[in-house]
Amino acid sequence: MRSYSPDLTPPWKRSTPVPEVPAEPDLVVEEVSSGFCGAVIRCEKTAQGPTVTLEDRFGKHRVFPMEPAAFLLEGRPVTLVRPAAGADRKAPARTASGSLAVPGARARVARAGRIYVEGRHDAELVERVWGDDLRVEGVVVEYLGGVDDLPAIVADFAPGPDARLGVLVDHLVPGSKESRIAAEASGESVLVVGHPYIDVWEAVKPSSVGIGAWPRVPRGQDWKTGVCRALGWPENTGAAWQRILASVRSYRDLEPELLGRVEELIDFVTIGGPAGP
Repeated sequence: MRSYSPDLTPPWKRSTPVPEVPAEPDLVVEEVSSGFCGAVIRCEKTAQGPTVTLEDRFGKHRVFPMEPAAFLLEGRPVTLVRPAAGADRKAPARTASGSLAVPGARARVARAGRIYVEGRHDAELVERVWGDDLRVEGVVVEYLGGVDDLPAIVADFAPGPDARLGVLVDHLVPGSKESRIAAEASGESVLVVGHPYIDVWEAVKPSSVGIGAWPRVPRGQDWKTGVCRALGWPENTGAAWQRILASVRSYRDLEPELLGRVEELIDFVTIGGPAGP
């Protein structure tokens, strides 16, 4: 005779226990009610109960109560609990962009797709923060001397579904020459995005550089020289940039307006474009 389980409750009515997961630093979860996704920064005990602080990839922090089944881990409901006292809380290594590091990973053979960035300082900043990620993904970043060269570069590159082209432009604001050229160059396999700053220097948070704010430079003056003069730095823009670049340790030192655009370009180039082995 066939043996039956003593539990005759239909499977769709059975309650599935929600696992408890220690809220270890850098654990990435999504809060169910808000959809906020971020890495665990810390846990705290409050009068209302334990809370957890999450940080998203743009550096924004949110505090949530650690309620039952309030979070998703890899798409599945979990209950976050405070880590056990004395437990090994060594966080997984991360790249400067906030991605999980891949120890021992070798750079992939370059994809057919490319990312062009306008300006040498822009290229150096992208390399500093996203360099590890780009090598793992097989994405090459090239220098765009000026936005005026963009139409010729697009024509010469001949982008297609398996060779997408992403472009990062400085000071891309409505009504500008840059926005007109970007619109003409954009297409199904070409994505042109930009940040609103006069120069990529401004995309570095002033607090990271150790200043209160980026100075306002009067029209007609060279912007970088004017910044150096206003801050009392030697009027050597190369040395000033090295000082600024040295202050960037991770994505947390950059403004969201730049972070989002670079991440958008990486996603655009890597989706649909085959990578080498």
